Order: sequence, then C-alpha cells, then structure tokens
Amino acid sequence: MFREAGEAAQAVHDQLTRNRGTAEILGRELRAINPRAAVTCARGSSDHAATFAKYLVETKVGILTASAAPSIASVYNARQDLRDCAFIAISQSGRSPDLIATAGSAREAGAFVISLVNDERSPLAVIASRVLPLSAGAETSVAATKSYLASLSALVHLVAAWSEDGALLDALQGLPDQMREAWDLDWSAALPLLEPAANLFVIARGVGLGVAQEAALKCKETCGLHAESFSGAEVRHGPQALLNSEFPALLFAQNDETRPGIEELGRDLVERGVKVAIAGGRVKGAIELPTIDAHPCVAPLLLAQSFYRLANALAVGRGLDPDCPPHLQKVTRTH
Repeated sequence: MFREAGEAAQAVHDQLTRNRGTAEILGRELRAINPRAAVTCARGSSDHAATFAKYLVETKVGILTASAAPSIASVYNARQDLRDCAFIAISQSGRSPDLIATAGSAREAGAFVISLVNDERSPLAVIASRVLPLSAGAETSVAATKSYLASLSALVHLVAAWSEDGALLDALQGLPDQMREAWDLDWSAALPLLEPAANLFVIARGVGLGVAQEAALKCKETCGLHAESFSGAEVRHGPQALLNSEFPALLFAQNDETRPGIEELGRDLVERGVKVAIAGGRVKGAIELPTIDAHPCVAPLLLAQSFYRLANALAVGRGLDPDCPPHLQKVTRTH
C-alpha cells in the first residue's frame, strides 16, 4: 500500500500525458450531445470517486448528476430511460458483474457510456462508447490507493475538457508535482489522536466529500478503526451528538466556499471538548495538518495523497498489516 500510494504522482503524470487527446475528443462529444443529466456507476473506492464527480459535474457543467444503484439492472432487471444522458462508469478492474450489467443496460437505454478503468481489456471497457484509461499500472494491495487517485485526476481532466475550464486544465499540469509534495508532508501529529480511537468521524464538504468517504473506508479496511464520513452540513443533523472527548473527528477542507463552514464546525467541536484534527483549515485548539495550496478542484487529491501515508502509519501503529485486511480481496465480484 505504501509503495503503490507513493507511485500515484507518476501514474497521474503518465495518465494526463496519455489522455490529452482523448479528453479533448470527449469534451467535444459531450458538448455536442449536451446531455440532460449525468449518471455515475461504481462500487467501493470508485464510488467515492463518483461522489467527487457529482460535485465536479454539477458545479462546472451545471447538469444534474446522480449515482446509479447497480442492483436496479443486475438484480431487479429494471429498464430505465437514459436517453440523452452521460453515463460514467468507474472501476479499477472493470470486472464486477453488477457494474457490467448496469453499464450495458444504460447503453441499451440510450446513454453515452464513458468507462474510466484501469484494465482497458475489461468487459466494462468493451461496453463503453468511449474509454478514459486510468493508467495506474499494476496495483496489488487490496486497498486501492493510486487507482483511486488516478480516478480523481481522470475525472478532473474529463470535466475540465467538457466545460472548457482553462484554469482547471492549467491546474492539472502542476498536479503530479504537487502530489509528490503532498506525499512528503508529515501528518504524524494525528497519530496520537487516532491510534487509541475506537470510532472516528471524517468530515468534509463539496468536492472534498468523496475524499472523506475514502478516508473513512481506509480507516476501516486497513486500520481496524470504525470510521464514518459525513458532510460538514449533514453531520449537524444528528450524527454530531455522538462526538465527545473519546470520539474524535478528522476534518478536510479545500479553499473554496465550503471552507468557512468546515472551520466553524471545527471550532464548535473543539469548544465541546471533541478532539479534532484538520487538514486545509485553521481551527484554534485542533491539530492542524500541513497541506499544499492548490486549485480547489485538485486539492482533494492532495488531501487523499497525504492521508494515505497517514493511514499506512496508523495501521502499523495499531499492529496491523495494511496489505492484508481480513475477509477482503482485490476484485470484488458483486451481482
């Protein structure tokens, strides 16, 4: 896990170089199609990338973006009207039966299917109208790291080309170097907070929410730490009642319109005696983790990159092997 997460910057560099022409073509095709909505389809870490895609597409392209429930096609065998929709399937392996069934059903229903896959010979790639390769290379650790980050960068590239957002395209050029810097950041100040914890909330908002989801999953699968992710707004609607001095919170913020709200939440939690660590914001009394200044839409990738190093150290500190989580395997074949 540690080695593969450290390879993510080079993987993203190679991906962006390789996909430049494909992304431009996809951008033109999507503008010509002018889809009435976008639908994402994924499982596990890839579904956290789909959360990221929702915020990107809705803020940059301005069309409704929803997450498909694969069981609608794979279990219920129901047909949906997806005419004039963009369907974005995200998968490392491209071999999960329910994703294949859902993407195939979407294409039959009239959707323009885009597959973001690491295995370009997979069934999910074959079904697609267009493939945007992740180019992450071999990933053997059960816990996805570089393939997740490659999914995020491919989504940024896709949406930047689709929306013709020059600032975002420019931000992508510096992303690999920023990822290398983020990998070298020291987040070990959070270890004394997390190593003894039995429970954790990981909180973010907007384009950062998908990274909070991913961090919570990694805490569960590699660190044996029960962690749940919440929006900085949603957590106030009940879940925050659980937080106390023995139940910490890890907050992520990017420098956009959501940052003040995350910082305000952090201050409120600290005042109540909750132990808080925050990355990307300033909260007096919290553990402030170092971050890299970046475009708000690529900042979540840098937060994830730094977090992966922390997760590896946390797993080892809790006496676990992050490469061998119990009851899990690399390719999950759900139906």
